[in-house]
Amino acid sequence: MTTRPPRNPSSPGEPRSLLRILGLFETLSHRRQGATLAELSTALEAPKSSLLLLLRPLVAHKYLVQTDGKYELGPSIFQLSAEVLASAGVSRIMRPYIEELRERSNESVYLAALDKEARQVTYVDGLESRQAVRYWAPIGTSRPLYGSAAGKALLAFQDEAWRKDYLKTVKLMPLAEKSAIKKSELQKELEDIRESRVALNLNSLVSGAAGIASPIIKADGTATHALLIVAPSDRLIQAIPQLEGLVAEVAQSASATLAHMPGA
Repeated sequence: MTTRPPRNPSSPGEPRSLLRILGLFETLSHRRQGATLAELSTALEAPKSSLLLLLRPLVAHKYLVQTDGKYELGPSIFQLSAEVLASAGVSRIMRPYIEELRERSNESVYLAALDKEARQVTYVDGLESRQAVRYWAPIGTSRPLYGSAAGKALLAFQDEAWRKDYLKTVKLMPLAEKSAIKKSELQKELEDIRESRVALNLNSLVSGAAGIASPIIKADGTATHALLIVAPSDRLIQAIPQLEGLVAEVAQSASATLAHMPGA
């Protein structure tokens, strides 16, 4: 069970009941088996009698449900959460992760989205590195799935039927100054990416540029978006172990957020 430090005491003028309601939702979100009144009282450092006054209307309006003496999150709070996330959109929800990844890597970072119809990956949001020497492409730039780190990260996490059809029908073209990759090599690379959740691209698409990407995985195990770090290849190659771990870590956190979005 995930634990968090107790909330700071309310400041003068803050409505205590409102803070306790938020505390109830936060506490129960980390207790999948629910919690008794006594457990909630201890967790929130609040009298049982005060909590009961809050719990009864929340249960009545289905924000909470009570079963066998335990309180759990109810359908109304899930519906509200879904509507909030849907109204924000994926790009807006993922923005903090883009910012975090740029700050921690000190390189340019993109949010890349899969376009199944065009069989491409498109950079839908991003932040440019603050370093004097950096790589950057305009938002809206598209790349072939097989020719970019983000594209391969997404391709690896499509349903098996779609991925097999793609590999059967796609025409692999030479990229930059290299010869075209063989389909057997791409298949093996995708298997490795599914294992590590990290895709690498070195000088394959743009000479002198390299990228490391990790998929943002939805609840069904597929991915429609990926986080991508791009940089001059000489600099990125020197930092591959650190950047691989970093992009995978941040993408995993982003995946946990995306899993709660409608349709995810």
